[in-house]
Amino acid sequence: MSNLLKQHDPEVADLIDREEERQRTSIRLIPSENYVSKAILATTGSCFTNKYAEGYPGKRYYEGQQITDLIESLARDRAKSLFGVDHANVQPYSGSVGNLAAYNSLIEPGDTLMGLELSSGGHLTHGSKHSITSKFFNSVSYTVDPVTGLLDYDKIADLAKEHRPKLIVSGTTAYARTIDFKAFGEIARSVGAFHVSDIAHIAGLVAAGVHESPVPHADIVCTTTHKSLRGPRGGLILCKSDHAKAVDKAIMPGQQGGPHMHTIAAIAVALGEAATEEFAAYARQIVANARKLADGLIDGGLDLVTGGTDTHLILIDLRRRSIPGKKLAKALDRARIVTNFNTVPGDTASPLNPNGLRLGTPAVTTREMKEPEMEQIAKWIAEIADNLDDESTVSRIAGDVETLCASFPIPDYFVGQ
Repeated sequence: MSNLLKQHDPEVADLIDREEERQRTSIRLIPSENYVSKAILATTGSCFTNKYAEGYPGKRYYEGQQITDLIESLARDRAKSLFGVDHANVQPYSGSVGNLAAYNSLIEPGDTLMGLELSSGGHLTHGSKHSITSKFFNSVSYTVDPVTGLLDYDKIADLAKEHRPKLIVSGTTAYARTIDFKAFGEIARSVGAFHVSDIAHIAGLVAAGVHESPVPHADIVCTTTHKSLRGPRGGLILCKSDHAKAVDKAIMPGQQGGPHMHTIAAIAVALGEAATEEFAAYARQIVANARKLADGLIDGGLDLVTGGTDTHLILIDLRRRSIPGKKLAKALDRARIVTNFNTVPGDTASPLNPNGLRLGTPAVTTREMKEPEMEQIAKWIAEIADNLDDESTVSRIAGDVETLCASFPIPDYFVGQ
């Protein structure tokens, strides 16, 4: 941490130093986490933090927008180019805000919205009963097959015909296989529904061509800008020109006031990085690492939902082993392997102590770990699962993890330079 902050507020400086050390000495396997470049970090702390810019480029409510208009326009143009869309809104404070705006731009309160059930790998904002989306809209949920853990598009189509939703959401937060966006588009059209696709987790893979893009098949595509896209914490809404005006109105004045210009500037940097060949190679390695990690976990006696992965994400089903997901996640965290406990399809346990564990490879891939390191990490996870109450095993592995992390430092990089 800078000497300036240490002098100005040593308490906060100390906490930042401690968090930097935790990130430096841990293997971070939470699929929604990553490391941004030093360029993005610098941009989030830039003078754009000081500027209020309510409205849109050329249509602001405050003066002094000569530069903010340029940076937001640049971010929008880079998003349109990267994802091949007509229009991009870069103002959502988060993916959740973006999802709600997408719904509000297409349908009315009380209309039927159909999304993936939370316990099957959907997101809260896909119509979960715990989310405000289920209070605004009549929520109907589809599920994955309880045996295979896979999306069953025929059953989804049947459910759509039964309930005739006005909007169908594709996209997941805990699903390890590729998504057939074309099938979702066809299902939506068959019942006269709009199709909104949430690619928050896989946006980096989509941008790099590693996963099919929903753009040709969806009315609106929403995403966060972190996770596999490796940018700052924010959101994007991508859409056809027909929906541009409605989307923009749904964000501002519909849900937000002044945009966070420092985040938008950093999003522009991240989108520039994502357009490089270096990023495409990174995205391919994310998937290669996830597959090798999945193979190693299976070899270590652990069950995986769907039996493997096509993406950045792995979901372990611990029911056969009778291991609580939270207990394993806590033991792994003590061993400096950071994961998150998660429900699995058909889980009857509480979401606060479910029967699954969710892993992902974006962050370790940024640190340039590859297949040999994934094999070793899988062995450590399996060993801790086999020795859950043996703190000597946990402590020994924690030391080994710290040694490995020292060999793969968090990169001080500027992509494309």
